[in-house]
Amino acid sequence: MQDKQTLVIGANGQIGKLLIQMMTEQKMPVKVMLRNAEQAGEFENLGADVVIADLEADLPDHAFADCDKVVFTAGSGGKTGADKTILVDLWGACKAIDKAKQHAIKQFVMVSSRDAGDPEHGTKAIKHYNICKYFADKHLIESHLPYTILRPGRLTDGPLTGKITTVRPSDQEQQVISRSDVAACILQCLDHSETVNQIEELYQGDMPIQEAFIKSVKGRLG
Repeated sequence: MQDKQTLVIGANGQIGKLLIQMMTEQKMPVKVMLRNAEQAGEFENLGADVVIADLEADLPDHAFADCDKVVFTAGSGGKTGADKTILVDLWGACKAIDKAKQHAIKQFVMVSSRDAGDPEHGTKAIKHYNICKYFADKHLIESHLPYTILRPGRLTDGPLTGKITTVRPSDQEQQVISRSDVAACILQCLDHSETVNQIEELYQGDMPIQEAFIKSVKGRLG
């Protein structure tokens, strides 16, 4: 019996590309959802299956077929207006969650933002973005799908370190993490159950990723 795939929505984004590279290197069965068919070759050459679909349109059932996990790392990008943020980061995410529920997905990993839990006191310039992430995360939790919500700090193009902290640093300058480390955190979540039904903030740190996740969960359990 063929192993179930992980559907990655937003695979052509910066984190998505890093994640697909890591997954295919580890021979993990993966399906990528792309809006533009011209991008397919790059991912097919890595060994990923490709499905063409647009988050701003109806999501096809075949995108979720033969998958048991979903990663949502799509985003409208910083150069678009609030309208695109609503259509992709909120409405697109909610449609993906609903479709995942129809297909009895066993884990939905949402790449959110550090201020999604409290948009009112987050960065004012992207308040609309954090509000969209807040409601997308809320919809995921209320869907009763097994979820993992990752809320990374400010993203950098720094190297893969494999070490993080889930505790927000008091110094805002330290509230950062490389995209490579975020991709590695997603990979960890897909392969280990300790992050299921957990919300984790992600920052650069000095603890191996799995150890940081386990410590965070144990801390909540007391």
